[in-house]
Amino acid sequence: MSKNDSMIQGETKLNRAKLWQIVLFTLNNSSTNIYMFAFGFVTYYSTGLVGLAALFVSQIMGYIRIFDGVIDPAIGVLIDKTDTKFGKYRPIMVLGNIITVISFLILFNIHSLGGGMKIPIFLLSLVVHKIGYSLQATVTKAGQAALTSDPKQRPIFNIVDGWVTTLLFTGGQIVVANFLVPKYGGFTPEFFKVFIPGVMVISAILGILAVIGIAEKDNKQYFGIGEKTTKTSFKDYWEIVKGNKPLQMLTMAAAFVKFNSAMFGDQIVLMILFGIIFGNFGLSGTISLVLILPNLMFTTFAATIAQKRGLRYSYVRYLQGGVISLILLGGLLFFANPGDLSFSNPSLWTVAFVIIFACAKGFTSTPTGLALTMAADVSDYETSVSGRYVSGMLSTMFSLTDSVASSFAPMSIGWVLAAVGFAKVFPTADTPLSPQLRMAGIVLLAALPLAGTLIALAFMKFYPLNKETMEGIQIKIAEMKQGDPSDHDNGAEMPQAIPNTIPAMND
Repeated sequence: MSKNDSMIQGETKLNRAKLWQIVLFTLNNSSTNIYMFAFGFVTYYSTGLVGLAALFVSQIMGYIRIFDGVIDPAIGVLIDKTDTKFGKYRPIMVLGNIITVISFLILFNIHSLGGGMKIPIFLLSLVVHKIGYSLQATVTKAGQAALTSDPKQRPIFNIVDGWVTTLLFTGGQIVVANFLVPKYGGFTPEFFKVFIPGVMVISAILGILAVIGIAEKDNKQYFGIGEKTTKTSFKDYWEIVKGNKPLQMLTMAAAFVKFNSAMFGDQIVLMILFGIIFGNFGLSGTISLVLILPNLMFTTFAATIAQKRGLRYSYVRYLQGGVISLILLGGLLFFANPGDLSFSNPSLWTVAFVIIFACAKGFTSTPTGLALTMAADVSDYETSVSGRYVSGMLSTMFSLTDSVASSFAPMSIGWVLAAVGFAKVFPTADTPLSPQLRMAGIVLLAALPLAGTLIALAFMKFYPLNKETMEGIQIKIAEMKQGDPSDHDNGAEMPQAIPNTIPAMND
């Protein structure tokens, strides 16, 4: 056993969490993710019931995500400065969920307002939603730095998050596509009266469980190096961002990965794929059920690799798998037609599509979950270098680049569809398949995600926090907790375990 291994395994060296704490805190991401799932139906609500133009809505949805990114750094600073008797993270989680509930109550009742009020209230409710969503979602990344510092434990979050997210989104898609839409005749007012309250209740329950999970660790002794943590002023934040290379590289890579994930989960893209190319939108719910086990396997395998080889290694390998599978998916969709995909009478073609689609979605989307945990690594890196604990601000930098890049998902969808004749209304299950819509589907599901994956790989080549580096960082932090606070003032040297050269892609 190496010196690093023996020190990193020392019981007094690391902050470890109980398994149930990790599991429950993971549900904070699920609590916000269910709103993300519901948010995918805003486009159909705003165009079908409110009467707004499709291209206008798609652009607004993009701009509002940019707004989300712009306010995120301020939210990060707010989290870092929060210090109450209920801790740093729990008040923000509760406040965020309450604000998000209010935003949805306003947003999904706009159709009952007078014509002149619809657009202003629509924009206001989107702004309020993004503020509440960002408050709660930011804690998912920031809180992990306090939850556990054990490199072996952190990937457990990814396993649990992957399982819960898969079941949540799969169950949601099945309920919508196979029960609510048929029962209420589409995205009607009756559909939203049932769907939206259900989302609110589920999110609130998951949020309460997450608050219980982080309760013990929401304590100053688990923030950075505890009482010895270097104080941070507003003027220090820019220097932190400018000097933290792991933050710069990972945030950029994660942004493009989130773009890919957004494309695969967008309801309009799913409508084009299953409702038009394959001629049956209900297949979107069926394939979600079919892909439960593959999705769970992708998530579990990624976290298992991360525990053995490090988060960076797992992240890069999955992106490489995404490149291959996206190329195959694009080629397969070029020959697809209505009726080709059938689960009642499966053919070799159906089997091939399911395998390739599962790989494309799994390889390109799973790294999104890994980045949540890697944000804690970046926070620990900053603590080891400067003695500062700014997990809130560092986490929102991920959200900033994430929001700016992912804002191009609805924008890209709007631009692509406008180019093929759908500038005013989005295509529905009744829209016939045309060569233009087929090409739009290939661009949205294969070409653009492939470009995003290649860009993400380029950034990850310069991300230095591999397994060995993180072990050295945890040793450094343990030494700083026991040492003199003056040892880690600004200008402190980088931990010796961090290599001066960029690690190779196979690290």
